[in-house]
Amino acid sequence: METYIEILIRTVFLYIFILVVFRLMGKREVGELSIMDLVVFVLIAECVAFALEDVDKPVFQNIFPIIILLIIQFINSLLTLKSKKMRDVIDGDPSLIIRDGVIDQEQMRKQRYNLDDLFQQMREERVPSVQQIDYAFLEPSGKLSIFLKSDDPLILPLIVDGYIVEKHLKLMNKEKEWLLSELKKQGYEKRIKDIFYCCFEDNELHVQLRTT
Repeated sequence: METYIEILIRTVFLYIFILVVFRLMGKREVGELSIMDLVVFVLIAECVAFALEDVDKPVFQNIFPIIILLIIQFINSLLTLKSKKMRDVIDGDPSLIIRDGVIDQEQMRKQRYNLDDLFQQMREERVPSVQQIDYAFLEPSGKLSIFLKSDDPLILPLIVDGYIVEKHLKLMNKEKEWLLSELKKQGYEKRIKDIFYCCFEDNELHVQLRTT
């Protein structure tokens, strides 16, 4: 009887503890979990399973690895918050799969993404034809983001966290020198590292500086 009571107490404690841990890790949709998130969640699940199975071991020994994982995830969040390059390394970067109705076969091979995957996600988004697609990005989460030719023009970020996104310039058929020239007109040519977000919309460069 005592064993069952201890299991009950452990279960309730771990339930509340894991809720607190996930709350501290921040909000993110299940479908948008990064590889790092999935690894951490799987390891946490294993630690909880051991804690419930081995009632003879002190519960703190079981939750100690979870605390370490929480610290790792917190540090990871700080690093990715401060650095666009670090986000690309840890979480990955979207891949352009379709542009102007043409499938990029090289990108599909790199991402090990086949036509059956593509057509399935197109059906899920109720898009019947590749030719109707202006841009389609394969997100790090595996979700396919589709922009149709009939949609409003796609606005791409040109600077994120002080980092010039050159591949977006390439998609716009623009050069880095053009961006620097536009920034100079607004007095930002020497403040790129201070720019939080920048995009080109309605034939105008929109710049937002960091607040901290």
